[in-house]
Amino acid sequence: MNEHLPGFAQLARLFDFFEATAMLVLSLCITLVACLGLVHVIVAVAHLILHAGLQPTDPTVLQELFGLFFTVLIALEFRHSILVLPGSESQGMTRMRSVLLIGMMAAVRKFIVLDLNGVDVKELIALSAAILSLSAAYWLVRGKTPLRPSSSPGTESTNTPPRG
Repeated sequence: MNEHLPGFAQLARLFDFFEATAMLVLSLCITLVACLGLVHVIVAVAHLILHAGLQPTDPTVLQELFGLFFTVLIALEFRHSILVLPGSESQGMTRMRSVLLIGMMAAVRKFIVLDLNGVDVKELIALSAAILSLSAAYWLVRGKTPLRPSSSPGTESTNTPPRG
């Protein structure tokens, strides 16, 4: 029906071009943010090693470092979610799973950097409910794709029960 409208094909091509351009610009911006975040992580780790001796048993040091790591990982995952090829078989579901994973990583990051001395129980319950909700949504949309690629011929698949 849409192909019978005058100018629809041209408008669709124009929108596809706009979408590709927007994804390229966003991808470049996110790459820049991830690179700057990585440089910040490297500088922070070097500073901790040289000046503070990198005390791995100090919870505040670990919270700060893991918070920085998760920030970079979230930026990289966000960039990956943008780079889903338009027109691929399950583009919408792939993006939805990526968004849910980004949300879970952000919530986990919040848990890691959270100072338990200054937090309210209601905030912990709300954050836990958010992670549980995101996990349930991810479980519902995960699809039937295997977690690992299928094994080569002649070897047992990881999905088959053991013989014997």
